This record gives sequence, structure tokens and C-alpha cells, in this order.
Amino acid sequence: MSEFPHFTAPLDLGFTQLRNRLVMGSMHTNLEELGDWDRVAEFYAARVRGGAGLMVTGGMSPNAEGGVFQGAAGLFTDQDIKNHQHVTERVHDAGGQIAMQILHAGRYAYSPHCVAPSAIKSPISPFTPKEMTEEEILKQIRDIATAGARARDAGYDGIELMGSEGYLINQFLVTHTNKRTDAWGGSYENRMRFAIEALRAVRAAVGDDFIIIFRLSMIDLIPEGSSFDEVLTLAKAVEAEGATILNTGIGWHEARIPTIATSVPRAAFAWVTQQVKEHVSLPVMTSNRINTPEVAEEVLASGAADLISMARPMLADPEFMRKTLDGRAKLITPCIACNQACLDHTFSGKTSSCLVNPRAAFETKIPMIQAATSRSIAVVGAGPAGLYAAFTAKQRGHDVTLYDASARIGGQLNIAAQIPGKEEFKGFLDWLEATRTQLGIDTRLGTRATAEDLAHHDAVIVATGVTPRRPDIDGIDHPKVVSYLDVLRRNVEVGRKVAVIGAGGIGFDTAQFLVHPVDHSTDLDHWLEFWGIANPKDHRGGIDPAGPMPSSPAREVTLLQRSGRKVGAGLGKTTGWIHRKELQMMGVRMMGGVNYHRIDDEGLHISLGEEVRDAQVLCVDHVVICAGQLSYDPLSDALSQMGIETHVIGGAFEAGELDAKRAIDQAVRLAVTL
Repeated sequence: MSEFPHFTAPLDLGFTQLRNRLVMGSMHTNLEELGDWDRVAEFYAARVRGGAGLMVTGGMSPNAEGGVFQGAAGLFTDQDIKNHQHVTERVHDAGGQIAMQILHAGRYAYSPHCVAPSAIKSPISPFTPKEMTEEEILKQIRDIATAGARARDAGYDGIELMGSEGYLINQFLVTHTNKRTDAWGGSYENRMRFAIEALRAVRAAVGDDFIIIFRLSMIDLIPEGSSFDEVLTLAKAVEAEGATILNTGIGWHEARIPTIATSVPRAAFAWVTQQVKEHVSLPVMTSNRINTPEVAEEVLASGAADLISMARPMLADPEFMRKTLDGRAKLITPCIACNQACLDHTFSGKTSSCLVNPRAAFETKIPMIQAATSRSIAVVGAGPAGLYAAFTAKQRGHDVTLYDASARIGGQLNIAAQIPGKEEFKGFLDWLEATRTQLGIDTRLGTRATAEDLAHHDAVIVATGVTPRRPDIDGIDHPKVVSYLDVLRRNVEVGRKVAVIGAGGIGFDTAQFLVHPVDHSTDLDHWLEFWGIANPKDHRGGIDPAGPMPSSPAREVTLLQRSGRKVGAGLGKTTGWIHRKELQMMGVRMMGGVNYHRIDDEGLHISLGEEVRDAQVLCVDHVVICAGQLSYDPLSDALSQMGIETHVIGGAFEAGELDAKRAIDQAVRLAVTL
């Protein structure tokens, strides 16, 4: 019997059957826009071979004005259909099924030609949409139906109609964005008319034996969002109109509440899906922060849903379900919900990938081919760069020896795992250890390797990381001054009032660590209360009118930076606002354009701006230095002089911010060429 009987069970949809309950949720990768259809096909086929029950593509636009950005992919021509046939044929040859998401961005379209139910500009786009006439609304419905028919012609097994996350269908549903007084606005019956007419038109265009998933926003997390009764009314209407599966959408893109970031508890919104599922009979899918078979099984066994949608976890490991079925769940590469290589890339117009799996969407560009000749490879440094280099080289057939001066692997990932809201890194560390063990890599921990120690290897990869940079400030050696490493390793007892010098990623993480108590709560109820999330049954849109209720900070923290730009401007595109807002909610004072004069018994002496104004003293107990890093490479010069093939990667190659994404990508790209 399977360890995960609910998760691995097939699902009969009447005219077809899904082989298990794992659906790869929609995530736009920007691959389709590249025009390399073999690459697109291999991306999806790899995940079908990995066992997914059903794939859902990234959002395809039904027309030019509906694209998320100008030139966004869709099925507009016969050639488009032929291109997509290449994808569906590859998926079917691999034994899988695939649905195409139809996404009309409405006012979220990054285009001067965007349209919406009302001319209300989105806070995440610079363009005010054109308010559509009734004929223009009917055109959108016809175009959506045509997209469905073309998807069937292209060989797709179904479509997903995107009705959530604040896109066009969602914009019709709520008074927040629909101020119309005609038959498409006003009463909820009128506001949901667009959704129902679009679904009805698609079903008529594709026939009965075709999967239609309707993604319904079950909690909008915006003011004037849908009430629970409205959500149920739409869910029942969607069922009556012949949808095959009801999918869960959580929050609008403009909502100022995190829904998928690392700090969001696992399965944080499954309870929302369950409340809707109790009122419909069609299969219901849930999503958001479900990244292990154990969590998926628990959600399904509880009756909260019939299917699990995983998008980013399927970037992290295309063999997610295969490993689940084979009893290798501990070897599933975990999604840590960082967004750094996926959503940050998507919203920057780059090809999306994955921090923990750089080959995601690059399967044909970074091929894993067995080495023609096995070589003896030494990897010095067991941080993320060194570990990925060792894993990849070993998987290609090389004889790998891994050295690290520390007593455990992981490098500064062990530090990151201490940050409140980054608990996912603990699972990542567990996976790294399980993978190292499974591959049987000869590992020499507690060993500070010298060039002479490494001379017998054919090649050496130096991944020795970074050391903290100490800025040139008068009094930098004062007893009040401590390094972020000492703080995060709990080597020092930090006082009540703290100044943090440096507002990059490390500075923000350190401030987060300092304002939370050691025993801070990570349970769901506390998190919902912290962000002001309410039950939609009680409050429209799931917004608590009392607002967020953060806990009292453990310390008074001031976060400072020399740069005069916005504090935290260099943080992740899709997560930076979360880090800034959370620290603000915890009372952290943020200051930019700071001149540091000296540190003494009084505290930290500063002034502001180039004109050195507002001189003041921050009377703090400690000053924590988070002022960047320097590359640490004690080996490459000596190795090169000895004539040994040497490669330097990760922080040892380039310090900058501690960038695991760059380090891991560099490691894998190097190791596939050795």
C-alpha cells in the first residue's frame, strides 16, 4: 500500500481519468515567447515523465489586449496551433495529459491597450484601462471561446479558465474594480455574468469530453472583495455550467498580504478551499504552499480538496510524483518558496527557472550527459555552490571528494535557516544531506584542505564562500560591535536596542531575527492574525477590519544604509515588499543616506545626506555589522601555480549579496561541462 494513498490515487472525471491527484499548476515561464518549441515541449514532458497527473500551462492570452504584456503568447494563428501541437504530442508520448490556461489580464496587462470593466488603474501597472462597451465585452467572450477551441485543435486535453488573482474575470466580479451600472455591473448576478458567459461559450466550443478547470478566487484579500456567499454562488454556477474541476485562487496580485512566499505556512489556505468544497460536488483543487507529499496527503485525507496544485514545487523537482511513488520522498528537491528564480524572473521578463533546480526550463540548454571519462574531482566548500557542483559531477560519473572546514554541510544556509519565516531552509538542508548520502560522495568535514592536500586530483572546484566585510568606521572594534554571524549563531546576547548597519538581504534577515523572540510562533492562526486575514464568511474579501495584529517586537531595531535609495530596494521583486512591510509592522526604523561617524560608549553617531545634516546619536546596546561580504579564496592561486585545473565558483568567485541562486546556477553549469 502507498504511503500516500490519497495523493497517489487516480481520479475518474467520467470521460477521462487522471492517474493521480498531483496537478502541475500554471506558472508562466516566458518560454513560449522564446519560440523554441522543442524547449517548451521538453519542459512539460520532463514533468510528465516525473509522474504528474495533469499539467497546466502558463497563461495564454485569448487576444492582443488580454496579454499580460505586449507580445505575450497565445493561440492566434494556425502556426501557433502547430507550435503547441509539438508540446501536446510530446506530453502525450510521455503518457500524460495537459491543459492550457486561458488568461485575460484585463487592467493587469502591461500595455496601453489594456481593457477592463471600468477605467480604474491597477496599482501594479502604469496604464489606465479602457472601459469596455458591451460589444467589446462580447468580443472578449468570443475570443476566450475561440482560444478554447484552438487549444483543443492543438491537442490539449483541457483548458483552465483563469478567474482569480485579480485578472479580468475577477475584475468583473467585485465592486472594487467594477463600477458599471449596466447588465455587466451592479448586482452580483450581473457582475458574475462575464465569468458564466465565458465558461458557457468555452464549453460550447470544446464539447463535453474536454477538461475545463475554472480557477475561482476563494479569498480576494483586497478591500471590497467577494463575500463568501458570492464565492459560493459563483462556484455553484460554474458547476451548473459544466466545469470539470474547480481550482482555488488565493489573493489578488495587488493584495498587500503574502500568499506564497517562504514565510507563509504550508497549506495556509486549504481551509478556504474546504469551506467551498462542502457546497459543490465537482472535484475541487487547492493550492498555495503545498510542497511535500506529506502535506499533500494530509490536505487530501482531511477532505479539504480532491486535487493538489503545485507549480513551483514542479520547477524544483520534475520527478516529484515519481519519487513519491517509489518511496523516495526524502529525495524530492524541495521548493523553498523564495521566488528568486521563478516569479522574480517572470515579472522581470526573464525566463523563469528555480533556485534549487537551475535546469528547470533549461532542460535542453543544460543537459545532464554522462562524462566520457571519469575524473577525480575535488570540491572545497560544502555550501550551496560546492554541494551542487559535487552532486552534478557525481551524477555524471566523476569520482568526487568534498572538503569543508566545518563539521556540517550547508555553509551559510545553516544561518539562513535561523531566520523567522525561512524555516523552509531546514528542509532544504535535510535534502542536501539526504542527497549527499544517497550519491555516496566521499566527504571530509572538519578538514581545511591545503593545495598540497588536493594535488592528486584531476581538477579542483573552489567554493570556499565569503567572509563578512568590516566597514571603515571609527570605533569598529568597540565592544558594542558584533557581526551578523555572531548574532545569528547566537554567540552573543544582544541587547534591547540595536542598530543594524547594512540594509541588504542580510541586514533585513538580521533585523527579522532580532525583532522576533527565540520562541516565536509559526502556527497558522498566529500568522493569519499577524497579517489581518479573516474568514470570508465573516468579512468580505477575507480582510479583518481590525487590520494586522503583529506581536510585540523583542527589540527596538534601527536598520541603516549608506545609499540614499529606498531601503530594501535591492530585495526580490515579488518578495521585497513583504520583508519591508513585516519589519515596519514590527516597529523597525529604516534610514537611508546615512553617514557613519563613530561608535563609542554612547552608541552609533550618524548624520544624513551628503551635506552631513541631522547629526544624532543612536543610543543602542549593540551595533550589528551587515555591510556586505568579501570573497574568500585561499586556494586558487596556489593550485594554479601547481598546474592543477582549478575552477572558482559561488561566493569565492563573486561576493556581492549572498546569492544562492547565482552560486547554484554557476555550480551546475560548470559541473555539466567537466
